[in-house]
Amino acid sequence: MGRRSAHALQSRPQRVCVLGATGSVGASTLDVIGLHPGKYEVFALSGYSRLAALEKLCVRHRPQYVVIPRAEDQESFQRRLVEAGLDTMVLAGADSLDFVASHQDVDTVVAAIVGSAGLSSTLSAVRAGKKILLANKEALVMSGALFMQLVRESGATIMPIDSEHNAIFQCLPFRPHDGLSAVGVRRIILTASGGPLRNTPAQLLREVTVEQACAHPTWSMGRKISVDSATLMNKGLELIEACWLFNAAPSKVEVVIHPQSVVHSLVDYVDGSMLAHLGNPDMRVPISHALAWPQRIESGVATLDLLKVARLDFESPDEDRFPCLRLAREAATAGGSAPAILNAANEVAVQAFLSGHVAFTQIADIVDCTLQHVAEVRVRTLEQVIEADAVARREATRWLKAIS
Repeated sequence: MGRRSAHALQSRPQRVCVLGATGSVGASTLDVIGLHPGKYEVFALSGYSRLAALEKLCVRHRPQYVVIPRAEDQESFQRRLVEAGLDTMVLAGADSLDFVASHQDVDTVVAAIVGSAGLSSTLSAVRAGKKILLANKEALVMSGALFMQLVRESGATIMPIDSEHNAIFQCLPFRPHDGLSAVGVRRIILTASGGPLRNTPAQLLREVTVEQACAHPTWSMGRKISVDSATLMNKGLELIEACWLFNAAPSKVEVVIHPQSVVHSLVDYVDGSMLAHLGNPDMRVPISHALAWPQRIESGVATLDLLKVARLDFESPDEDRFPCLRLAREAATAGGSAPAILNAANEVAVQAFLSGHVAFTQIADIVDCTLQHVAEVRVRTLEQVIEADAVARREATRWLKAIS
């Protein structure tokens, strides 16, 4: 667990910093923590736009620190907390996220800030050797080699809480530092629900509305990740993340569509065995596993009723209708800065779709054009990651204007 001894954590509650506390992952984390008041203690929270909701979380969990985005809101937010009888200190800005994520009194950091905005604070937690519950897949997508090098140097513990990666973690005997073949694994199979547009005819995809793209049939998520699920880019980002987490070549990670979202992922072994993780589609399951690992705790989620599920369906993803998955696999194979370029272009394109400036099908077009026109470089430093991200955003914006 990095620099914290197991004995020290057993003698007091585990101190948790929840970055992205007002999102769906943050809410699920705080629900699990609320079930075990003597075992976990909220040390710090952060939120972005939903400050009223963040204030309520502060009243409920009484953290030592809370981080908000804008310094101009700091004084008024602090005043409201004082009036509520709290001694929580209000901080503001990205540097404050880095501060709480690496604070010496923090044991566990829940990295749940969506997109590239979560990169710096996640890396700060890694450098500090924390136990990190990783929901921010973009941190690994953008800076995979650097990220994993810092993990090795600091002794940080990375616990994936995406349901798919957590499922793989549970189906492996241990983290395969020497590659999948060293532990007898033939391949990893990531499951995908297929999103809300799985059965939408190709000729109708261009006319898809924001509301349709965000209407996920299984999971309750934010708008950006919901669109990523609809385009299958989310699964592409998860493929890249799986390669880094489990030391797997892109060719060893496959994606299958599983609309029931009951089998969260599978591991295929060379002896013909296949291990799968099943459970109700609720983020509290992987979060509770990661919080308590290597023990188990109550998550608040009902046991899966197999008789009610009755059937499990699987099908191949259609990469002609949903090319983002193919683009992500190509970026994973290219390596270097390609995944960071992919991620940046996708963030620009998705925001443009959410704002009504491009059609649903043009998201993949913008990502594809950006990948073709931004040179890939080998990434060795955080500065190079940030530069690749910035160049890709400029190029994606240029294509966005041309398309618009």
